[in-house]
Amino acid sequence: MAETIRLTTGQALVKFLNNQFISVDGKEEHFVEGMFNIFGHGNVLGIGQALEQDAGHLKVIQGKNEQGMAHAAIAYSKQMLRKKIYAVTTSVGPGAANLVAAAGTALANNIPVLLLPADTFATRQPDPVLQQFEQEYSAAITTNDALKPVSRYWDRVVRPEQLMSSLLRAFEVMTDPAKAGPVTICIAQDVEGEAYDYPMTFFGKRVHYVDRSEPTSREIDQAIQAIRKSKKPLIIVGGGAKYSEARDELVTFSETYRVPMVETQAGKSTVESHHPLNLGGVGVTGTKAANLAAKEADLVIGVGTRYTDFTSSSKTAFSYDKASFVNINVSRMHAYKMDAVQVVADARVTLSILFEKLKGYRSHHGSIDSWKKEWIQERERLSAISFDRNRFKPEIEGQFSQQVLNEYADTLNTEFPQTTALIALNKAIAKDAVIVCAAGSLPGDLQRLWDTETPNTYHLEYGYSCMGYEIAGGFGAKLAEPEKEVYSFVGDGSFLMMHSELVTAIQYGYKLNVVLFDNAGFGCISNLQMDHGSGSHGCEFRTHTGDIMNIDYAKIAEAYGAKVYRVSSVEQLQKAVKDAMCQEVSTLIEIKVLPKTMTDGYESWWNVGVAETSNVTSVQRAYQQHQTKLNTAKLY
Repeated sequence: MAETIRLTTGQALVKFLNNQFISVDGKEEHFVEGMFNIFGHGNVLGIGQALEQDAGHLKVIQGKNEQGMAHAAIAYSKQMLRKKIYAVTTSVGPGAANLVAAAGTALANNIPVLLLPADTFATRQPDPVLQQFEQEYSAAITTNDALKPVSRYWDRVVRPEQLMSSLLRAFEVMTDPAKAGPVTICIAQDVEGEAYDYPMTFFGKRVHYVDRSEPTSREIDQAIQAIRKSKKPLIIVGGGAKYSEARDELVTFSETYRVPMVETQAGKSTVESHHPLNLGGVGVTGTKAANLAAKEADLVIGVGTRYTDFTSSSKTAFSYDKASFVNINVSRMHAYKMDAVQVVADARVTLSILFEKLKGYRSHHGSIDSWKKEWIQERERLSAISFDRNRFKPEIEGQFSQQVLNEYADTLNTEFPQTTALIALNKAIAKDAVIVCAAGSLPGDLQRLWDTETPNTYHLEYGYSCMGYEIAGGFGAKLAEPEKEVYSFVGDGSFLMMHSELVTAIQYGYKLNVVLFDNAGFGCISNLQMDHGSGSHGCEFRTHTGDIMNIDYAKIAEAYGAKVYRVSSVEQLQKAVKDAMCQEVSTLIEIKVLPKTMTDGYESWWNVGVAETSNVTSVQRAYQQHQTKLNTAKLY
């Protein structure tokens, strides 16, 4: 008879998590590093009891907001290139509901994370239990059903023995590069405390092998044929290239056959920015160099990219009358995009094979060096913009009047442009420091202006662009790389959305540097409004009397125990960064910046809904311009 051990469902869960390993390229290590928790009724007496009794090697971290701690777990996995995870446990009801935005973030970015929300009673005898809502059409519906569409795998455990099949399925999904994403296992709160005689074999060491999938001969032959026919091919470096750790293969391929590279947000820092064939970000938030190369390309080689609208400039970035596509992706779904030649395989392996079989090929690009040089000059110009109270022209098209800009300068006591601040930061921080960002105008400026010199130091969550990710994500990145300086770049709008895990970072002694850009509003969306004929409505932070709000955000961080700095010039910024590097506690650098001083344009277009009817002439004009551009977009 098989040997068994009697454990509660919660205890069995924790014991199982302790014995899951992952093997990538022959390197074997624990897959689950720890568990974030906010305890409440539903998980404190089940999973909570199990963690208190014997957490094993799992690090147990108390979060402050369910969405925040889940975002920290996601950022940890992203920074670890999906080789390790944190689990996340919450109570029933609102605690579980708070996971929805984070699950969407993980799903959009293909990041594995294990979500363990408590559920209502399997017996239904106490129903409706505290925090349980009721639906007339089904007693089986709970808050956790909201997590179904944002989970790669979802299950509900209502008997202790169901945990076994559920966990095996969950880890199969999380360790598959093609399917990696959030897994949700809801466990009924009474079941968490129920005991069962589990077979000991269930808790044995289990290694999940992540083998590099190889392309078929047919796929390689078709890709080779497409490349050899091309004169001006272009490589898009996506997040899949980073997770595949294909930097050396990309560089060798690019240099040998003189194929320029452009980057997505997820792919940036796979190859260093100063490489002469790296033309920077492509698409809506791309550089002029990259977007000119995209328009000229007769073949686009997408390496691990999803082709989001920002990458493809809403499908206007490429000249479809002459351009074809080859997609290298572990996901068959993504490989099929843009009607491409599909190579469903690992990026690193595929590039190596293609390299060997392309001997003798050479592209016919003639403008790469000049494009690169011109962009370097443009970046230098953006680094030295200064504010003129009499005739200042903002970089973006939609702009405030000079009077309004002067009002901002007076209220915020600053004349500091955002582009100047970012490039000064880029020069000031360590070359191996990790920067984290997610939403607002900062990602666009960062993809264009931020130069990376060390692999995997650019951590942008732009698949979901979830406001509030920035600080929680910074904490997760710091958990992954505690020896490095980590900087969370956050706008005042995102800071107000969520900054709770700054407290967690301070609590557990993980130094995090928060760099807060305050332009007194949702500046990115104000730009979007004004670029399309509207005024700035509902996006500025003004009081009921119409005054611009000047909030002292530094005081908030100071109250938590962080070292704070208030900055409104390059000199002050340089001094603050230098001092922050010497600190052992978390820091916050508050930078007051002028609105409308972000980058914009550069041969790109973003398809957004524009009002078809309006009594405002500028909106009418914007709609006509939108329709004209839409007619040039490729429809796939």
